[in-house]
Amino acid sequence: MKVSDFYFDLPEELIAQEPLEERDNSRLLVLDKNTGEINHRRFKDILEYLKEGDTLVLNNSRVIPARLFGIKKETGAKIEFVLLKRVDKDKWETLVKPGKKAKPGTEFVFGNGELECKVLETTEIGGRIIEFKYEGIFEEVLDKLGQMPLPPYITKQLEDKERYQTVYSKINGSAAAPTAGLHFTKELMEKIKEKGVNIAYVTLHVGLGTFRPVKVEDINEHIMHSEFYSIDKENADIINNTKRQGKRVITVGTTSTRTLETVGDENGFIKECSGWTDIFIYPGYKFKVVDNLITNFHLPESTLIMLVSTLAGQENTMNAYKEAVEEKYRFFSFGDAMFIK
Repeated sequence: MKVSDFYFDLPEELIAQEPLEERDNSRLLVLDKNTGEINHRRFKDILEYLKEGDTLVLNNSRVIPARLFGIKKETGAKIEFVLLKRVDKDKWETLVKPGKKAKPGTEFVFGNGELECKVLETTEIGGRIIEFKYEGIFEEVLDKLGQMPLPPYITKQLEDKERYQTVYSKINGSAAAPTAGLHFTKELMEKIKEKGVNIAYVTLHVGLGTFRPVKVEDINEHIMHSEFYSIDKENADIINNTKRQGKRVITVGTTSTRTLETVGDENGFIKECSGWTDIFIYPGYKFKVVDNLITNFHLPESTLIMLVSTLAGQENTMNAYKEAVEEKYRFFSFGDAMFIK
């Protein structure tokens, strides 16, 4: 299968630049994966499609303000670091712009000197491993100095940092939001629970590799980035009980989907575990755990639209995207949602 099989023409004006005032007032395209039938609703209507006994699986990772702007100690030259993942206590893998100013051994300072770092080594993908020096608690220093690492297609700065977090975010570590969850409000979550739908949480810290384009024409040759995941016994038990009862496991977002499909056995059961996943789901893959999916509208030719196509069928998915463009749905992180039923 070729990357070009997942291309669609997306007008730039459909790329959402900011979130809606009401999270659950976004539009919802409902796609029947068996028939290809499409319905147009509002996200708050998701309640109608959830049944008692279903389990909704959410990624509770929280975005850290991972973009830091500093200066080179020796010259005062400006530099931008984006934290990708923690390697050790104060050591991080980062992306750097401009990279030529960040050779191993170089030191940088941020803010009024509250935070400093030294470049230790260069990574295989051209990033840098750095080590921070600071006084106090790192997370508090980062919260003061860092900015939200919004995707490159969003050009507006976000006034309220919490709008790039889900209302149930809990575990710090992501460099990008698990955006399918941005549509949920606390009130909607309560209504879902009242209906008898189970809620289970997994953690997958989203890396910026999520936005990395597929640069090979044959998708079999694409190499995925790796991301850290964890799931505890309580939440594994909720999902396993759902499978035993023949009810549906509905993931919110491609991150929750990739986590469950990484840890699931051939019978669709999972266990308490943590680790790194680089699973790449594209047509031909057989889902073990996940039955249905709530997701946003993704980049053309991305690994994310390939995952969606695997669950809903490539033809159904591309037809749905074509209709979403015609109906002027909002795309990407702050855009509208799709439910594959």
